[in-house]
Amino acid sequence: MTVRPPLQGVRIIECSMLGPASITTALAELGAEVIKVEPASGDYVRQMTWPIVEGVSLFHLHINRGKKSIVLDLRTDEGAEVFRDLVRDADVVVEAMRPGGLERRGLGYEALRAINPRIVFITISGYGMTGPYAQMPSHGIAYDTWAGIVTPEVTDEGFTVIPEHVSIGINAAPLFGGLGILAGVIGARASGEGYQLEIAQSDAAAAFDWYRSESFKAYERPESEVTGNASDDFVRRAPGTAGMREGVRYQIYATSDDRHVLFMASEQAFWKNFCEGVDRIDLFERWPGSKYADHARGNTELQRELTGIFRSRTAAAWLDFGLEVNTPIAPVNTPANIGDDPQFVDRLGWIPASELGADELPTPIKVVGGSIPNPTHAPTIGQHTDAVLRDVAGYDDAKIAALRDAGALG
Repeated sequence: MTVRPPLQGVRIIECSMLGPASITTALAELGAEVIKVEPASGDYVRQMTWPIVEGVSLFHLHINRGKKSIVLDLRTDEGAEVFRDLVRDADVVVEAMRPGGLERRGLGYEALRAINPRIVFITISGYGMTGPYAQMPSHGIAYDTWAGIVTPEVTDEGFTVIPEHVSIGINAAPLFGGLGILAGVIGARASGEGYQLEIAQSDAAAAFDWYRSESFKAYERPESEVTGNASDDFVRRAPGTAGMREGVRYQIYATSDDRHVLFMASEQAFWKNFCEGVDRIDLFERWPGSKYADHARGNTELQRELTGIFRSRTAAAWLDFGLEVNTPIAPVNTPANIGDDPQFVDRLGWIPASELGADELPTPIKVVGGSIPNPTHAPTIGQHTDAVLRDVAGYDDAKIAALRDAGALG
C-alpha cells in the first residue's frame, strides 16, 4: 500500500554544487519538494567522479534524485527577484557551497527572513562558516583526513597513497544537516520564527568518529581515573576498533568456502552456546571468560582452535548455526557482493536503472504497513524551470518569456 510521504508539503529551495547537495537527498525521498537552483552551466557534479553512466555520473544520479532543477542567473536583478518569489512560501533554503555565496548576492538569511519570517536557512560547507579554514577550497576526503579517520598507506614503491575507506564527512554531514533542517521546520512552524543553521562536513566527520577521539581524550587523564574494562583486567585498550585487533572471541574467521564470518561471542552466555553447539565444551571450561565484553584478547592458542573450527563449515552454514544455537555470527560481505546477501535482497534491493538511470539503493527508512514512492530520476539542467515558475511562483507564460529574454533564466 502506497502511503502519503511524511514530508509532503515541505518545500526546500536548494543552491548546491557537488557532494553537499546530498543534504536534501533523503528529504526528497521522504516526500519533500526540493527545487535545485542552478546556473546555466549547471552543477558539474554530472561530470565528476566515476562511474559515468550513459554520460552522467552516478554521483549526480544518486544525490540529486527526486529533485527538480531550475536555472536562474542570480547575478541578475531579475534572477534574484525570482529567487525571492520562490522563497516566499518555502520552508527551507539550502546553501550547499562555500559560506556566504547567497549573502554576496543579497540573498542571505536576513534578507530572506524579511520576506519569509519562518524560513529555515542552512549552510553546508567543507569547514564551516568560521575558523581559519572557512574559505579553504576542499573535497570530501579532506574532511576525513582532518578528522583523523584516514591513515595514509605507503606502497611497495615508497609512495604515500589514500587507502580505501568509507567517506565519512560527505555522508555524515547531510544526515546531521537533514536532522537540523527537520528540527528547524518543526520549530519554525510552531513559533513562526525561522532559524539560521550551518554545518561543516569536517565537524560532522569528527562527530561521527566521536568514540575514538573521546577515548584518546579520556586516556589523557591518570589511570587512577580512567581504565580499561573489567574483562581486560582494566588495562587500557587502543580506542575504537583498533582495540579489536587482538580479539579472539570477537574476530573475523575464514570459512571452508573461502569466505569470512564475524564471530561475536564476547558475552559469556553466547560463548557457552557456541562451545556446546560445536561439541567443544572443553573450550568453555578452559576459557570461560567474563560475563560481558570479554574478547579473549591475545589468546592465540584459542584463536588457533577457532580458526580450525570455522574452517570446517561454509559461511552460510555458520550463519544458520548462529541462529540455531543463539550465538552472534555475521557475514563479511564486500561492496561487490552485498547485493547477493539474502538480508539485502529482502530489505533493500535495487531501484532499477530503468527508473533512475542506474541501479541505486532505496532509502533505508521504511513505513511499516506501507511504502512511499521511489524518487524520480535526477534532473537535467533546468528541466523544471517553466513548471516551477508556473506552479510555485505563479508566473504566466508572458512573464516567463520576459525573464528568459532578460537573461534571468540563463
